[in-house]
Amino acid sequence: MALMIDADCINCDMCEPECPNKAIAMGPAIYEIDESRCTECVGHYQEPQCVKACPIDCIAQGKIETQSTLLARFSSLWP
Repeated sequence: MALMIDADCINCDMCEPECPNKAIAMGPAIYEIDESRCTECVGHYQEPQCVKACPIDCIAQGKIETQSTLLARFSSLWP
């Protein structure tokens, strides 16, 4: 997973509309990031928009992925 939302999430709804890949959705208790859709905004922006929008900084780096892996995922989502 590129990014992950931790348990400090307050469900403020700021991150979900900012994700260009529709990778963020409400989970059972807090918002979650779908690792198969998250590209850390590679292909869209210079920095992850969810991280930028989060008012409490609860979105952190999960598994570190290479730029080429993120770009390949972006290409598979937006042919």
